[in-house]
Amino acid sequence: MHGIVIDWIAHNARNYPDKTALIELPSNRQYTYREFHQRVGKVAALLTQLGVDKGDRVGVLALNSADMLALIFATWRIGAVHLALNFRLTAAELDFIIGNAEPKVVVYDQALQSTIDQLSVVIPETIATEGQGAESPFESALLSLEPVSDMVALSPDALCMLMYSSGTTGTPKGVMITHGNWLWGQINSATCMYYNPDMVSFAVMPLFHIGGLQLFTFPALYAGGKAVVMRSFDPGAALAVFSDPNMGVTHFLGVPAIYNALRDHPDNASSDFSSLVIPMAGAEAVPESLVKWWFERGVAIQEAYGMTENMTTCCSTQRSDVPNRIGSAGRALPHTQVKIMRDSKTPAGINEAGELWCRGPTVTPGYWQRPEANAESFVDGWLRSGDVARMDAEGYIYLEDRVKDMYISGGENVYPAEVENLLYQLPQISEVAVIGVPDEKWGETGKAIVALKEGQSLSVNHILDFCQGKLARFKQPASVVFVDSLPRTATGKVKKFELREQYR
Repeated sequence: MHGIVIDWIAHNARNYPDKTALIELPSNRQYTYREFHQRVGKVAALLTQLGVDKGDRVGVLALNSADMLALIFATWRIGAVHLALNFRLTAAELDFIIGNAEPKVVVYDQALQSTIDQLSVVIPETIATEGQGAESPFESALLSLEPVSDMVALSPDALCMLMYSSGTTGTPKGVMITHGNWLWGQINSATCMYYNPDMVSFAVMPLFHIGGLQLFTFPALYAGGKAVVMRSFDPGAALAVFSDPNMGVTHFLGVPAIYNALRDHPDNASSDFSSLVIPMAGAEAVPESLVKWWFERGVAIQEAYGMTENMTTCCSTQRSDVPNRIGSAGRALPHTQVKIMRDSKTPAGINEAGELWCRGPTVTPGYWQRPEANAESFVDGWLRSGDVARMDAEGYIYLEDRVKDMYISGGENVYPAEVENLLYQLPQISEVAVIGVPDEKWGETGKAIVALKEGQSLSVNHILDFCQGKLARFKQPASVVFVDSLPRTATGKVKKFELREQYR
């Protein structure tokens, strides 16, 4: 791709210098575009001082904050690559990711000091931030630095971010995201999601996720709007933000668990959602009853489908689709091609289930140092999503199931193979399969179906306790069932579809 990368923050500092760019909650720390431009420049100077060069990775392990966003744009300003680290992972899980990405620096939230202390991998430089503007080594280091005002020359094909997602083998894959991917991500969604300088995004989803950034924090900062970020989700505090006329929230993303929490909070009845233009839901299917409840409340939740590999959205419903198209993920966005494939060579027919493939300028160029994963996931420029869908005659897409056995708990992807590999460390277990089962609060939780070796015994509590500290909380199974043996095909593969039918 030809052209050069534009510094969004510097551009908006010239055009909207005194406009509020960013509000951090609950600290209420705020920056105008002029102030945020200076802040990004100081952070860029600090990274340079710490030895970060063009192409180096800068890891960030933190709760949502203005610092996190300043770090991303500062990393880009000097031509480096942002490494998004999931603070919900254990130290053992982060060891693999950090070891694979090899960041020059990791900036971490002081609230996560214990995780940093437990890491085995060696990191050249670390620095702590309080994350809400309070005194910290990070804040102290910025005081005397002259800001870096100009962005280095970069091609849109230049890598700017790595986000890791676990594969079905349990080995995390680093999704490579380029500056061009981000630019086209804004262009692709702008018309149907109404990006403009008057927009006010509100992020309660974690900013280490593509969803928290692209829906809708980055679009607001790209368009010259205002981004509001909450350190961690609190339903009562979030309802107060929606009702605050000085905030005027227009764009919001939540998973079903978040919409459930907002619905069930006693302050909901007195809350005001009248400023909302785009209330979006993603990461998992939204129950029809939940969409209808919110629609009657005056909030038309739009559903979208996407993944990290395609900038979180390749198709979306419109406001006019609610409530008549509940259950659909909408139609393909303008700059994304989507097709449903019966197999690797044959397109599926109208309303016939198959694997969803997509391509376009928002699609990742591939996985970091994983040629075998690239060979498996891409066919002639098309990304194989691993999800089963069908498309009706009007182009509306309906997600049916997952080709892979991944399930989603509280908006987080869980890959059963990773959990199964851990449980196989228990010598009493002969075979185990983990499936996602419906859960009213989290959408889905894990259920482990366990067959023990002859003469062995094991309690449910022992299995659940064994997972603690070895897996992130959202990956830990919530229930266990003991069976004599697992159902298998003639080739020896576990029939997980049978287990899902039996236990869901």
